[in-house]
Amino acid sequence: MGYWGKIIGGTAGFFVGGPYGAVIGAALGHAADSGSVESIRRPFMQGTAYNPARVASMFGRRDEVFAITVTVLAAKLCKCDGPVTRLEIDAFKRNFRVPPASARGIGRLFDQARDSPDSFEPYAAQLAETFADNRGVLEQVLTSLFKIARADGPLNAREQEYLRRVHRRLLLDQISWDRAFGETPRAPTPVDDNDPYLELGVTRSASGEELRATWKRLMRENHPDSLASRGVPADFVARAGEKVARINAAWDRIKRERGL
Repeated sequence: MGYWGKIIGGTAGFFVGGPYGAVIGAALGHAADSGSVESIRRPFMQGTAYNPARVASMFGRRDEVFAITVTVLAAKLCKCDGPVTRLEIDAFKRNFRVPPASARGIGRLFDQARDSPDSFEPYAAQLAETFADNRGVLEQVLTSLFKIARADGPLNAREQEYLRRVHRRLLLDQISWDRAFGETPRAPTPVDDNDPYLELGVTRSASGEELRATWKRLMRENHPDSLASRGVPADFVARAGEKVARINAAWDRIKRERGL
């Protein structure tokens, strides 16, 4: 079941702390497995201010943070413009590759997050903090949320406003928004559907040195081996191979065009 399997135990946290409690519950469950529960039980019971992201990261549980936060973000998105539809739920399962064996537990978490009055913004911020070293994962999450929003029809004003707020909390730039939205940024010259500069997230005015540095950075951020070593969920690691191929193809095309 991979990282999704961890959600099932974490859903119990909703009964004591809302959606944020799910993160704490998942971290506590991991702590129980490792015999270190008392190290976090005491400050929690004493009412000390708690940051769930730090609790989960304390045990290296970036996978749990990812699974819980994307489920909450998807649930809140589906609810933001009215009743949740089956098309939206199916799009969530498809875009985040929810395994059938975990569907029941994830469904409970999704439903509880949908009905909770808690804000989604702390979850987006938590995701951004946990994966601050990998903008590629954050952009993929935003892209997946766009696909969910469009599952039952064209993007509406409430969905777009929600996604804008998620985008800001994820600390992504305008280029990332444009790619996720499916539009091409304005440029001084026409661009085609496979614009290599858009793929690298740079303008055509960038120097050769800037382009080379950007290509190297994107390769570091998106290489599957690098992602796996930083605890990125396996499903997103699998998708990274395709992104790396696009990045390299874009760089090769730019090199040929510029004679670099």
